[in-house]
Amino acid sequence: MPRKIFGSLPSHFGRAAAVTLAVLALANCGPSRKPPAATGEYDVLIENGRIMDGTGNPWYSADIAIRGDRIAAIGKLTGAKAKRVIDARGLVVAPGFIDMLGQSETALLIDNRSQNKLSQGITTEITGEGGSIAPQDALTLAPAQAFLKKYHLTVDWTTLDGYFRRLEKQGTPINIGTYVGAAQVREAVLGDVNRAPTPAELIKMQDLVAQQMKDGALGLSTALIYPPGTFAKTDEIIALAKVASAYGGIYATHMRSEGATEFQALDEAIEIGREANIPVEIFHLKVSGKPRWGEMPKVVAKIDAARASGLDIRADMYPYLAGATALDSCLPPWVADGGQQKLLGRLKDPAIRQKIKTEMSSDHPDWENLYYDSGGASGVMISGVFNSALKAYDGKTVAEVAAMQHKQPLDALFDFILADQGQTGALYFIANEKDLQYGLQQPWTSIGLDANELSLDGPLFEPHTHPRAFGSMPRFLGHYVRDLHLMSMEQAIRKITSMPAQREHLAGRGLLEPGYFADITVFNPQTIIDKATYQQPTQLSVGVDYVFVNGRLEFENGKLTGATGGRPLRGPAWQGEASAKK
Repeated sequence: MPRKIFGSLPSHFGRAAAVTLAVLALANCGPSRKPPAATGEYDVLIENGRIMDGTGNPWYSADIAIRGDRIAAIGKLTGAKAKRVIDARGLVVAPGFIDMLGQSETALLIDNRSQNKLSQGITTEITGEGGSIAPQDALTLAPAQAFLKKYHLTVDWTTLDGYFRRLEKQGTPINIGTYVGAAQVREAVLGDVNRAPTPAELIKMQDLVAQQMKDGALGLSTALIYPPGTFAKTDEIIALAKVASAYGGIYATHMRSEGATEFQALDEAIEIGREANIPVEIFHLKVSGKPRWGEMPKVVAKIDAARASGLDIRADMYPYLAGATALDSCLPPWVADGGQQKLLGRLKDPAIRQKIKTEMSSDHPDWENLYYDSGGASGVMISGVFNSALKAYDGKTVAEVAAMQHKQPLDALFDFILADQGQTGALYFIANEKDLQYGLQQPWTSIGLDANELSLDGPLFEPHTHPRAFGSMPRFLGHYVRDLHLMSMEQAIRKITSMPAQREHLAGRGLLEPGYFADITVFNPQTIIDKATYQQPTQLSVGVDYVFVNGRLEFENGKLTGATGGRPLRGPAWQGEASAKK
């Protein structure tokens, strides 16, 4: 639920300066220019594996040695000594998988085991969809108080650097990089109001983007179907994207529409990319709504045409037909004008309820009607509730809830939002299998779970989450690649390793090369598959045998080791301590 970063759980500048900053970042964060010597005792030796190095080239046979946090050597390492030797005969050894859209920045401070991610072979997550973990101030924190109280979480940072320091102190099992959210900076300056910023306010927003970029943000993100993001006009986003561009970042977007006006939304994303001179990443690309199923080839053609014209635009996807976000995200955006309490108040007004019902009964060119796109109440499933008294409805469709409560479907939906104080999650069954497969086959699509880190117990455990949280990578590799032959396994590995690393400027990651960080996933290509379903979503995938994060073994034969080898991954404008003190 990217509208609020805390609800994502179960809720001027010259190009020359940017180039200089990028060079500095590569010097500070990239692989060592002189790889560690391939002699002496190693920490880990992975022998006899099929190396899929992330380039997309055919696999080859070799051993891989790890020393410290780096890959020390690759080759036939006969006679090499190591503290731990792993026989990977019959297994694929690949770079650690990169989740191009997670929601774990807050979760990692509450319960940082990341069982769902590590069991899929994920070593790195990119997060910050419209809302982001920073900046924080009184305006951004006010709507999050119920969440913060429930999880006993204190926000003791205001900037991204402050968050990263908190995370480093606490420890993280996965690497995490983040965008700065345009909605976050808007809320920090304007709150949740539906109006354009004044010139002075826009300058404040630009300054906040600049600070988070210097703190290590990977770029600017938007989530344009969620208030307050939906209140932003194109020129406002361009103004912020120009700042991110000057610092070497990219622009990533949950577009203003994935349904009725998807092509216009694509036009807007392309315009922002061109006007701000910034690469564009489309979050969770899909075609939403049965009336539009079959249009993915047209969507792909439009993106291909933009690429042919010189715009660096790509997309990520998750391999499922249902989307997931907040239940109240299916309401018209104006209902949320002024914030959550105003939304809840409007739902109590009979006249306003009737107006909302009328608007939700049809497609709209100016907002994304998720309820309509899902086919109505039977296509919307409750998936995560805040109020424990409502747990009996978790996993039920809105149609089922309405029948159980003897109410009309939309009344049941509105009443549920009220009873759960707008904290309810939901699954929306909106996509089509042929469109999904066509999108996955494109050379410029990667994979993002759009889900936070979870474990099978603990404070964040949610039995009715989206199966993508536990199954996305194995489902992609097992079902779509091995079983349906959408592409070669080597090309699939490229899409979830080196391509995302290149996209996000994660120097020293995404490939198996001496001197690169030892983010490594070892899996069985014959058995890797997801087990999570919509009915039973909290089931670990199988087939991933070993996962190393910065050289530390974190997942072994179905179990977590408890290691926390992950690190914050800062973007190209980060200049270390000097940047933090400015």
